Amino acid sequence: MSFKVDKSSNFSKKGRTSKKIHFLVIHYTGMQSARVSMERLKNPKSKVSCHYFIKRDGTIYRMVEDNKIAWHAGKSHWREKTDLNRYSLGIEVQNKGHFISYQNFPKKQIFSLIRLIKKLMKKYKIRKENVLGHSDIAPLRKLDPGEKFPWEFLSSKGVAIWYPKFKLKKFNFSSKERRKIFFKNVFKIGYRFFNLSKHSKRDRKVITAFQRRFLPKEVNGKITDKTLKISQLLS
Repeated sequence: MSFKVDKSSNFSKKGRTSKKIHFLVIHYTGMQSARVSMERLKNPKSKVSCHYFIKRDGTIYRMVEDNKIAWHAGKSHWREKTDLNRYSLGIEVQNKGHFISYQNFPKKQIFSLIRLIKKLMKKYKIRKENVLGHSDIAPLRKLDPGEKFPWEFLSSKGVAIWYPKFKLKKFNFSSKERRKIFFKNVFKIGYRFFNLSKHSKRDRKVITAFQRRFLPKEVNGKITDKTLKISQLLS
């Protein structure tokens, strides 16, 4: 698999071994064009970068070597790991995003992404459970890659997780019980930034992040029957 190279100098001085790479984190650029996005990812003042960049036409650029720690995840947490930059490869997918003009992801772009993920999964023995979105690891801050990102299709190609088909039955839980069950489930999956035993304003953002990933047609921040059932199937 060939890449174009457009190097960014935005990475930590200390390198890492391949054994430290456990996750792939997918982002969208959230900027007007590929050129503007890549300029920002190379600008030392921005202090952001990624390992791979995929344009809408499917062209893949390598911007930071895999053994370098790129600055893409920010404040992040997944299962027992904090600061996901240290343990992940960051993949930026060109898309204007929610705050400009959120776009569908072209087939060429997604097929390039799938080929890249397969290569990296094989090279670093990364499990499909560890292919994540930015909003999974930073649900209080991030929306990307968002509800238009085709996670279910990626799952059909073996490079992400999804849930089996199910028949929905109505749950007769109180709102307190519903919250307790849902957050216990998503904690098992890997989500953090919430209190298992106490309600807070953070809850809604975590629920929304989960829905963006697994229930993209029902992103409302409420623990609906579907939301609860899917959390059970995945935990």
